Amino acid sequence: MFFQPSVTDQDIPPEKWRDIWRDSKANGIKTVIVQWTRYGDIDFGGKDGWLVNALRDANAAGLDLVMGLYMDPAYYRRLSEIDAAAYDAYLQHALGQSLRQAHVIKSQWDLPIAGWYVPLEFDDWNYQAASQRSTVTDLLVGLSHRLDAPLHVSTFVSGKIAGQVYGSWLEALTQKGIHVWAQDGAGTRALPDLVRQSYMDAIPCRAGVVLEAFNQTSAISDAFQATPVDDLAALKRPNDCHDLAVFELRYLPWGRDLLTERIHVNDPPAS
Repeated sequence: MFFQPSVTDQDIPPEKWRDIWRDSKANGIKTVIVQWTRYGDIDFGGKDGWLVNALRDANAAGLDLVMGLYMDPAYYRRLSEIDAAAYDAYLQHALGQSLRQAHVIKSQWDLPIAGWYVPLEFDDWNYQAASQRSTVTDLLVGLSHRLDAPLHVSTFVSGKIAGQVYGSWLEALTQKGIHVWAQDGAGTRALPDLVRQSYMDAIPCRAGVVLEAFNQTSAISDAFQATPVDDLAALKRPNDCHDLAVFELRYLPWGRDLLTERIHVNDPPAS
């Protein structure tokens, strides 16, 4: 289960967090993939903040923790603006910030870590060229060698490369020891169902699939907004060979207090 921390989540009381994690465990969740622990300058209270305390309660409830690292809020804008000469340097800097955040968590947060997650999502729009995919693969492998637990990443497609090419890229990442999560695109509805399914069919079994438990209601150019799916049981599993995750906690029945709190604040961070 993914959990995307928001500044509004700090208003959830500790007893409610404990209920959320117990309900997560009772509903079959084994692992929490935390989307990020630093979002630009926001560190959610750091080593003494609400996020680390909530995650300690999650671990106490029997949930493993895959810890998200650093997210640059301007990631997608920067990729669209930089030229080829600056591409490698930017990615090295962004992944370097994630490595730095991993050191902060290891030295200060006092949490058992089952894995690390890079919040920079890798898509076929910004990584359309084979050279770009090769570069980021090499950089991720280099980062994984400097971490003490498995590295996780996520991907999505927008129809810019062929399904076979997409599948080959994911396979190459998994062969390098990277844990890949492919978003199913059912919630964003960026592609027609038949096209989306063709990409799902191309995902290698060693990659996991993220089931989107939301229906996006905002336009692509607007701040992200979505509503929960009506029936979790209706989420379509691609086949039996993939590990499955669900995105994300606030859209699940036992996490709706997080969604309500965000709506009440009416000023969510970018997601």
